[in-house]
Amino acid sequence: MTRHTLTTFVALAALGLAACGDRGRMTNAGICADFKAGQAQTTPTANDAAAPVDDCLRRWAYSLAGSRDRADVVAEAAVAACNPALSRWSQATLSQQTPSGGEGLSLTTGEPTNPLAEHSAFARGRALLYVVQARAGRCAPPPTANGLPVGT
Repeated sequence: MTRHTLTTFVALAALGLAACGDRGRMTNAGICADFKAGQAQTTPTANDAAAPVDDCLRRWAYSLAGSRDRADVVAEAAVAACNPALSRWSQATLSQQTPSGGEGLSLTTGEPTNPLAEHSAFARGRALLYVVQARAGRCAPPPTANGLPVGT
């Protein structure tokens, strides 16, 4: 092997190892949320009572997605961080409930449920989705201020 061939081989090997350190994946910005300071990124409509919870979950899930913990553990941490927003949403729902208590069947499982249980299920599901989304897309977390995602 000539010196030039050896140098080329070493350079290519170094590039290959660098890609392994990056797990060989590229960023998929097509699935990543675009966090603008002060701008809520929500899937629900702006008038939807779940919008603040959804935005909080997305920001915390993206912020915590870099953790080495399992996605469900990270999602639970995001839900815990968003408990104040989730509580406000649930409190608003309780103040609007009818005297019957709002009991009914879940539209997704058919099991007996109530609005608070559905809010909790929504939060857990969304947080898990956003953790996996952030990891799959290798998405950047939202900006932070004082250790908290901006907008929460």
